Amino acid sequence: MCLAIPARITKLEESQMAEVDILGVSRHVSLAMVPEAKLDDYALIHAGFAIQVVDEAYALETLEILKSVDGLLAAEAELLEGEAS
Repeated sequence: MCLAIPARITKLEESQMAEVDILGVSRHVSLAMVPEAKLDDYALIHAGFAIQVVDEAYALETLEILKSVDGLLAAEAELLEGEAS
């Protein structure tokens, strides 16, 4: 199973590369698969490549869902740790 994470393009670089922001973390990714991408666009990032440009509403909604899943996983891990002791 593959997972692509929405990220905002914060800086365009040479050779179809860009800097993106993913929940406050900066990464360098290739824009070779989405040559239409522009500064401040949101794109789905997978394995160091932007694979699709998406609208801001979709990107922000997806990021909120991912954050809530992370919170659920953390809570479940705490419950499991409590049962083990």
